[in-house]
Amino acid sequence: MTTLGTPLSPHATKVMLLGSGELGKEVLIALQRLGVETIAVDRYNHAPGQQVAHHARTITMSDPAQLKALIHAERPHLVVPEIEAIATPMLEELEAAGVVRVIPTARAARLTMDREGIRRLAAETLGLPTSPYQFCDSLAELQAAIDGVDGVDGPGIGYPCVIKPVMSSSGKGQSKIDGPADVQQAWDYAMAGGRVGAGRVIVEGFIDFDYEITQLTVRALGADGQVETHFCEPIGHIQVSGDYVESWQPHPMPATALARSRQIAKTVTDNLGGQGLYGVELFVKGDQVWFSEVSPRPHDTGLVTLTTQVQSEFELHARAILGLPVNTALRSPGASAVIYGGVEAKGIVFDGVAEALRVPNTDLRLFGKPESFAKRRMGVALAFDADVEVARVNAKLAASKVKPRAV
Repeated sequence: MTTLGTPLSPHATKVMLLGSGELGKEVLIALQRLGVETIAVDRYNHAPGQQVAHHARTITMSDPAQLKALIHAERPHLVVPEIEAIATPMLEELEAAGVVRVIPTARAARLTMDREGIRRLAAETLGLPTSPYQFCDSLAELQAAIDGVDGVDGPGIGYPCVIKPVMSSSGKGQSKIDGPADVQQAWDYAMAGGRVGAGRVIVEGFIDFDYEITQLTVRALGADGQVETHFCEPIGHIQVSGDYVESWQPHPMPATALARSRQIAKTVTDNLGGQGLYGVELFVKGDQVWFSEVSPRPHDTGLVTLTTQVQSEFELHARAILGLPVNTALRSPGASAVIYGGVEAKGIVFDGVAEALRVPNTDLRLFGKPESFAKRRMGVALAFDADVEVARVNAKLAASKVKPRAV
């Protein structure tokens, strides 16, 4: 798709995003800069991406009939899933019928929205190193999987372990537990955090890793029309309860570990196929690397690329899906730090913005979410510096000065 049309004309190049939160908003902005007509879809009105798109549509994206009707009505050239809670079998049906092209592919969207699909692909089909794991449909099955009693495949997972719903976003419903007393609470938390597919969890053995990274991996067309794989510099990050709170780029790594990380990322993204940016999460200890998860879209930890890279992860995704050349070069080391809502209210205001931006080499993104929750990500502070540790300090300092407030 190297010929691009004019928005709102009969020859427009039309792209529909399914999910229009803060990550989708940045993709939409990147697409608009290339003259693409955008359709932002979400489950609630006035989502961040809907505020900047040409068209805003609100449906239940996990409802196959609603999804099919909208795609037939809008007739986009590309459908770009940006969240997990989507009726992906319908996307596969529409893609197979030639109605639309799904990014990166409908199969990739289906496999990666479900932790079971992608974990079985990585560990059992591709033979990639992962943590030990079991899938469970009840509290009793979960306890049995941890303890390793009769009827459970293999030895028990043991403690500590990590419990996650098979379908959730941004770490929701995820917890690390240290003993039997925590199992019930972890199960309840997973049930509350899963968006769809409620009632099923993955329990993973805890890997004693030194750090975890996101390896942004871009599948884009080369000059010969064939897909080429490009890598961004590794992104380090800290998670709390499965949700990212700060990230930085580049994360220092031994050459062997970096090479293994990229080989794992290429193996899984080659299998998933298509064009676009993937966020591959990996655990690293010394030269050992384990596959954790993969998202077929920009990654929340990759918000740091808005200040570190020549082309952010959002620009890379937009270019790759349109068949355009990409540039993954680092411009400067940098960091990001999350700004949480802190309050439960609609239409909040933000104090301290000027003070935050007085911190050297910083920037902010306030996402424009219409409703705040105490632990909802409402913005992010960005900082760049030749020293990544200085950038981390400044990003956290800037974030701390922004004070969301109910009015």
